[in-house]
Amino acid sequence: MTSRGVLWTTAIALTATVLGRPARAAETAPPPPVIPIAHSALLTIDATITDDTLALHVKHAGNQIPIDGRDVTVSVDGKDQPVTPQPGGTFLLATKDLRGDGKQQLNIVVAHDGIREILTGEVTLPKASATDLWSNHKQMGWWILNIAIVLIAAFAFSHRKSSSPKEESDPDD
Repeated sequence: MTSRGVLWTTAIALTATVLGRPARAAETAPPPPVIPIAHSALLTIDATITDDTLALHVKHAGNQIPIDGRDVTVSVDGKDQPVTPQPGGTFLLATKDLRGDGKQQLNIVVAHDGIREILTGEVTLPKASATDLWSNHKQMGWWILNIAIVLIAAFAFSHRKSSSPKEESDPDD
């Protein structure tokens, strides 16, 4: 097998290894835990935290059916935050700018069934880590793949240049 064939075989194997691992890891990841936020006689609000959002699940307390309304406002530590309504009584709150130390106070105003309720709760968002690049396996895999491709290309170009025939002198000179 030529050196070029070995390089391509190595690149393909490395690509399959790097791209195959994150997909398997994502399949086995457990769902995020449901965190109780607030409740009243009529409503229950739970949340799930993902990497960049806080999903608020607003349900009727008696039968746990999601509310139909879209009129929900949220303030975190006294500052109003935009929420995006989703199907099934879920409202997404971006957490990019909210990460901090300790518990944060949530004030949630829900208009439903002709009334308006204000519910208060607390949530602790995980800190954004400075080492996220190294702990995120997908990102690390892409870095390894990119570096490998650059090294393989550099080796292939240097090998091609060293094995190319020397220019012959012009017979007219």
